[in-house]
Amino acid sequence: MKAATVHEIKQALMGNTAKELAELCLRLAKFKKENKELLTYLLFEANDEEGYIKEVNQEISAEMDQIDPGQNLYFAKKSIRKILRIANKHIRYMGSKQAEVAILLHFCQCLKQSGIPFMKSTALNNLYNQQGKKIEKAISTLHEDLQYDYRRMMEDAL
Repeated sequence: MKAATVHEIKQALMGNTAKELAELCLRLAKFKKENKELLTYLLFEANDEEGYIKEVNQEISAEMDQIDPGQNLYFAKKSIRKILRIANKHIRYMGSKQAEVAILLHFCQCLKQSGIPFMKSTALNNLYNQQGKKIEKAISTLHEDLQYDYRRMMEDAL
């Protein structure tokens, strides 16, 4: 079975009543955890973007604190990638470049402060550098004042 395009889905949804749309959303939420998380964000947390960024940053910090700097670099790498997946998932939910910069900057700061010798691992070093590039790319799309502020934060953090 071939999936319909977003445009086709949008057209089909336009013809439904509010009750039918609610039933479709609830049915969609039952099938995947990510769908439920996205609906939770959209319904309850989208109006407080700053608070949500703080929550995500706290989650990243808590996960980073659980990594033992003295453990095998292989296991540290797996944990760091997991944390980055969580961060990227929340960035996708928010759909904001400013939020992307704030979350990725916090991730890089936490990684640097964690005491994990990530520079010894080529994969982790590349992952860290790639996040720096993503931050720089996202900063370039922001307003000039925000660009200046985030670039200063980036210089301090990285």
